[in-house]
Amino acid sequence: MTRSFVHDTLGQRIRFATGDAAGALAAEVEELGAQRVLVLAAPSESALAGRITDGLPVARVHDEVAMHVPVAVAELARAVATEVDADLVVSVGGGSTTGLAKAVALTSGLPVVAVPTTYAGSEATDVWGLTQDGRKTTGSDPRVLPRCVVYDASLTTSLPVDLSVTSGLNALAHCVDSLWAPRADPINAALATEGARVLARALPAVVADGQDLEAREELLYAAYLSAVAFASAGSGLHHKICHVLGGLRDLPHAPTHAVVLPHVLALNAPAAPDAEARLAEAFGSATALGGLAALRERVDAPRSLGALGLEEEHLPAAVEAVLEVAPPSNPVPVTRPVLEQLLRRALEGSEPS
Repeated sequence: MTRSFVHDTLGQRIRFATGDAAGALAAEVEELGAQRVLVLAAPSESALAGRITDGLPVARVHDEVAMHVPVAVAELARAVATEVDADLVVSVGGGSTTGLAKAVALTSGLPVVAVPTTYAGSEATDVWGLTQDGRKTTGSDPRVLPRCVVYDASLTTSLPVDLSVTSGLNALAHCVDSLWAPRADPINAALATEGARVLARALPAVVADGQDLEAREELLYAAYLSAVAFASAGSGLHHKICHVLGGLRDLPHAPTHAVVLPHVLALNAPAAPDAEARLAEAFGSATALGGLAALRERVDAPRSLGALGLEEEHLPAAVEAVLEVAPPSNPVPVTRPVLEQLLRRALEGSEPS
């Protein structure tokens, strides 16, 4: 059997430095020769951002961050970057903060150094997203890929366990989607499989002990692998659904991924035997869906989009919007009846089928 595929690997420096984010960040700022740093951090992360950027040439700390990066929020941050004549953007926080840094880089070309405090993984992709008038628009651009990522597991020990679970399941969704996304290939599959294996082991450990630093390191490692796979493979059906729901109803990002994931897996796994086998092995289970179900049970994952704010009346608009962006390469043809059933089961919290 011969192989034929095209794989893109994004160029990025990773500094894995548990307990020394400040030192790793300082080294990177010096490496880049930055003199006027714009720091982006939500109010809840401001004290942390202050600690790890102390001593750096910080021109401004900007804390107006919002989920799904509304266009107005992005424009304000861009204006601040221009006002202070920034030559580097440092983001400290989760996916929303990283996303805001990407929005600044998209129009300015400024380099970004990301310091993640969750397992969102967006720091390792060249994917950007902006929301306006109930619609989330995404794209990919090399300008938004952070030049460097500083991973420090000690920065994630304060992340509540329930948020750690949904953030980790968001990373797992990157792994799953990467196995059948439009540009899926054997390299992406290898990264995604390892990411899923580590996530399946580390998530329950963090639930058992939120201060387990080794497990937190494992989650960051796996989140990075999953994001690299996703960046190369592209956005599959799962992410298209979640982006639509996020833009349409401003649903919380990671919990939405956690709820939708088993339903997309249940739909696609029977038509993607190689992906199914890989995930089953990663979960240490006879089947991928059974392994995911057991993991979700162990970590008490959220189950219902209704509990997150989606209502029955929102389903028709969501179905139409997903139909517009669903990848033609999805293992199962994405039709209106298929989507209606999938979203209704996710809304109600029914068992995936």
